[in-house]
Amino acid sequence: MPDLLGAHMSIAGGVYRALERGLEVGCSVVQIFLKNQLQWAAAPYSEEDIRRFRDAWKATRMRAVFAHSSYLINLAAPAEAEWKRAVAAFQDELERAEALGLPFVIIHPGSHRGEGLDQGISRIVAALDEVIARTRGYRVMVLLENTAGGGATIGRTFEELALLLRAVKVPERVGVCLDTCHLFAAGYDLRKPEGYDAAMQSCARHVGIRRVRAFHLNDAKAPLGSGLDRHEKIGKGKLGVAAFRRLMTDGRFLRVPMALETPKEPEPQADRAALALLRKLRANANA
Repeated sequence: MPDLLGAHMSIAGGVYRALERGLEVGCSVVQIFLKNQLQWAAAPYSEEDIRRFRDAWKATRMRAVFAHSSYLINLAAPAEAEWKRAVAAFQDELERAEALGLPFVIIHPGSHRGEGLDQGISRIVAALDEVIARTRGYRVMVLLENTAGGGATIGRTFEELALLLRAVKVPERVGVCLDTCHLFAAGYDLRKPEGYDAAMQSCARHVGIRRVRAFHLNDAKAPLGSGLDRHEKIGKGKLGVAAFRRLMTDGRFLRVPMALETPKEPEPQADRAALALLRKLRANANA
């Protein structure tokens, strides 16, 4: 059984450093930002940046490395200037990911800012179609992440994700990343067997299990259905250990890479402990 568990790692000091940090805490999977995620612009990668990253990937033997897009990007932005800026920024991120050889970039679909779901979906689909057209021939995929459902965000339900997946012109370049905290905050009760099964049945029916290419493993600080995106350490939040035991032993997802986005204090012990817990949950179920 492949071990595809890891965490989001800092790129401070160079993108390659994220892989070294991941190795230190026991990751076989690493998620990164492609640049400072709080800034729109950044210097392009040099040939040396790319070489060092690829050398580090080989040296650390990470089984999967992928990226999360900047939180500044809103593909549903109703204002034309902001939408164009978001499209250009996301294109840059896909180009960076392609240069590094990453399989996909994860992005929150966006917020319609009060313009309505239909308008927001239309803007996101147009943005995805534009970005994918500009990167024609690239291998890197876009993964749409489910959201916690707060405010005017899009992607709270599997039905909303399905609307996006069905509308894009090149569906083979688009998949889904599922965040456990977001599912819980959006109202999917993963704590009980019947709730977990119902959520995954809905995923299969509307999205398709094969479209799920990654997971974010996060417990939740806020209650079920809160709509709040507040991550907590595994087993320390409202979601609890049982949900992660089910996910760790769900045969449909054993070959899907999963990354922690939980609080890192104390560092690096927090990630190391969380990964050990997840591996124990999987091992005990298979004993």
